[in-house]
Amino acid sequence: MEEKMNDKQEEFINPIDKDKIAESPHNLPYAHTIGGAQIKPIDKGKAKGRAVTAMYKQTDMQLNQIKKQIELLAQQAKAIHSRVAISEQIYNAEMNFEPLIGFTYHLYQRNNGTYVLSMVSPGEWGENPPYQFIATVELLSDHTWDVLEQAEQPGGAG
Repeated sequence: MEEKMNDKQEEFINPIDKDKIAESPHNLPYAHTIGGAQIKPIDKGKAKGRAVTAMYKQTDMQLNQIKKQIELLAQQAKAIHSRVAISEQIYNAEMNFEPLIGFTYHLYQRNNGTYVLSMVSPGEWGENPPYQFIATVELLSDHTWDVLEQAEQPGGAG
């Protein structure tokens, strides 16, 4: 039986030309078996196109984030500017009391253009308030004013 096996091995002649057989098939730039991974040449134009598209998408997303941040900063700057304008009006206003930190006050404008800071809210005046309402404010610990409510178009503000 051993003799028959040896004969079969000796009888086998490879039909493939020796020049076409690889000593190290794992180094080939293509799959060397039917089940091997399919390797296709890269279309460099497509690859670059996809990369450029992805780059533009990413940079557009980042620019939109920066735009939103700029808009937020602009809103914050506008709010600070409004606080400064109201604070200037308050510090130029007539006060017959010393404002306390953490309390709410109301800024009004008289007919002659001067301002008055009052503890009386717009609703407490009744139907005919003596002054035009400008803003409801709260004195903060750093002696700036937080605007809690503001009239639609404050007289003389800006």
